[in-house]
Amino acid sequence: MAVGDSSQTSIRLEGKFGANVICWILGIGSLISWNSLTSIEDYYYDVFPVDLGTSGKGSIGSYMGICSIVAAFGFADALIQGGMLGDLALMCPEFIQSFLAGMAAAGALTSALRLVTKAVFNDIDDGLRRGALLFLSISTFFEFFCIFLYAFVFAKLPIVKYYRSKAALEGSLTVSSDLSAAGIQTDLTQKLVDGYVENLQRLSNKELLFQNMDYALDLFLIFVLTLSIFPGFLYENTGEHQLGSWYPLVLVATFNIWDLISRYIPLIQCLKLESRKGLLAIVMLRFLLVPAFSFAAKYADQGWMIMLVSILGLTNGYLAVCVLMAAPKGYKGPEQNALGNLLVFFLLGGIFLGAALDWLWLIGNGSF
Repeated sequence: MAVGDSSQTSIRLEGKFGANVICWILGIGSLISWNSLTSIEDYYYDVFPVDLGTSGKGSIGSYMGICSIVAAFGFADALIQGGMLGDLALMCPEFIQSFLAGMAAAGALTSALRLVTKAVFNDIDDGLRRGALLFLSISTFFEFFCIFLYAFVFAKLPIVKYYRSKAALEGSLTVSSDLSAAGIQTDLTQKLVDGYVENLQRLSNKELLFQNMDYALDLFLIFVLTLSIFPGFLYENTGEHQLGSWYPLVLVATFNIWDLISRYIPLIQCLKLESRKGLLAIVMLRFLLVPAFSFAAKYADQGWMIMLVSILGLTNGYLAVCVLMAAPKGYKGPEQNALGNLLVFFLLGGIFLGAALDWLWLIGNGSF
């Protein structure tokens, strides 16, 4: 191996473990607020419009205010996921895996915290509201911590500087601007500024999407199915069981735990699914969970429902990580960045449609 190759390999490895840890924490930060909202749905079902903002004196105005806040969370979530996955797509696939695992960890952590707060505040006056306030306070603190971590720690790691400089040399103007704004000037970015890189042939967003339409469709369908069941169906269609009011919370926690575990499976090379046809086939077969959940809600006991929720979480995390780790390979930095953004667009489109389709369970349940 040449001396230059050895030094570049050393730079790539330096700080890789720390970068993986930070990506995991940032993944938690990207979804902890949203998961806090979904984990306190029992509060909204029990007392809404007795809402947080008015201490139990709700009105249509306060209801619209809550809806606006939720919409703001969704808007921020889209920006963060698109920006982060676009940024990490031009680095090594392990960073994407860590970030996605962190997103799943956010669900597992909030579910665990929700179970603890329910146990602590269950017999206390105004306990549900206090638990909700605790959730939001923790989320707010963690969000500010992640902003600091990304801006002042992650960007200065040698491995991150290396990948961003490499992307800038390949023609990524966004990354070049980010490096300059952070006061980071390297030989690679200097070459770009001096005009050594000219007339780079880049794929348009349309061409990128056409070449990766199967990956985009995978992500769209994965999250359409998941969000059409989780979490709304688990609160509306679970019936009466031995666990009582704990039952939907246990189902949500079960999904989040298996979603988290499954996002580490692709790190085992022999278990990582890379076949594009294989990914699409499994994504389509996963829709068999719809009649399975419908049957279980009407005729099966809580054990069968817990098993189905486990399968839902297991396949959700595993397939999403496999797709997002495989898709950016073989492209230059600018294309990887753009492709990451495009794939997140389809992922969030699936979440939106899945959440909308969640209302169909209410119709089938005779709630209208």
